[in-house]
Amino acid sequence: MTPPRARSTWIKWLLLALLVVGIGLGLVRALDKRKTQAAEARTAAEAMQKAPVYTLAASDVVIAQSLELTQTVGISGSVAALQKASVKARTAGEIQGLSKREGDEVKAGEVLARIDSTEAQARVRQAAQQAESAQAQVSIARRTMDNNQALVRQGFISATALETSTNNLSAAEANHRAALAALDIAQKALADTTLRSPLSGQVSARLVQNGERVGIDTRVFDVVDLSAFEMEAAISPADAVTVRVGQTAVLRVEGLPEPVPATVSRINPSVQAGSRSVLVYLRVPAAPGMRQGLFAQGHLATGSVKAVAVPASAVRNDKPQPYIQFMREGSVVYLTVSGGATGLRGSEPMREIAGLAEGTQVLGAQAGLIREGTAVKLATP
Repeated sequence: MTPPRARSTWIKWLLLALLVVGIGLGLVRALDKRKTQAAEARTAAEAMQKAPVYTLAASDVVIAQSLELTQTVGISGSVAALQKASVKARTAGEIQGLSKREGDEVKAGEVLARIDSTEAQARVRQAAQQAESAQAQVSIARRTMDNNQALVRQGFISATALETSTNNLSAAEANHRAALAALDIAQKALADTTLRSPLSGQVSARLVQNGERVGIDTRVFDVVDLSAFEMEAAISPADAVTVRVGQTAVLRVEGLPEPVPATVSRINPSVQAGSRSVLVYLRVPAAPGMRQGLFAQGHLATGSVKAVAVPASAVRNDKPQPYIQFMREGSVVYLTVSGGATGLRGSEPMREIAGLAEGTQVLGAQAGLIREGTAVKLATP
């Protein structure tokens, strides 16, 4: 039989052994777990480092080509009628006889309205009477001078009296001429009571109504001639260097289904003080549906250049410097775009890319943004 003291010692050693074994098993498990986590981390890192292979459709890729580009300058502005005028009241009074409204056709010289002419007619009659009175004074002064000339020859009066009658005739004739001038002024004021259209066209605005009293220079009608138009476009001084009178442009006018041709007719010799831009004026022919004030934009052809180019839509601008995405050895590469000519291939805007080889596969705008270095391939047709 084992003594109690020996039994207690054996139990202590057994418990110690079990504790050591438990600690060892815990360490082994911890090490295994750490190894498993490290392996999983390496696997995840490798998976993250391995980029997916994007498959691009044929429509997502454009080929850089050496092209003869028509160099252009972008222009925009409002189309305005080449001839337009405001019909204004030249005298104050009550407006009468208004019959035309917006959209009505008018002819040059056509009467559009009248201003109450009662006072103007009275002034014409007054001036006419004053002219008749002045004419009568001239007749009296002339007869007096003729009589005095006969009396001087007969020696009945002195030469001084003849000189006085001559001066009186001159004064009477001057008064008559002044009265005739006053009559002309009165007749002009009477004519001003009739408002006529200065050009043939259409009424674009009617600003008063019958019975209203208007003052001098009050706008009554606006008339526009829709047979010819002009567009004013502001361009930068750098672009203005290549612009010449006679160059052609193609414009897209809002509301019109087809593009409209235009020709540079004038170039402002001065730079605008605020915007530092140069104003270019383009003659635009009339087209069905063309209206005063429509917005237009397009491209002005200034020359041509041969260059390796891609569609302008392929150039991305979501970074400080514009760039393109192209394929090289099965992955996406970025190329910064700096400078380069712009132009048209037909009606499609193109841009020269310096340093890009002809035949390079460039990602178009529809391909979207793909991270640089991403593996890509073209879909099999």
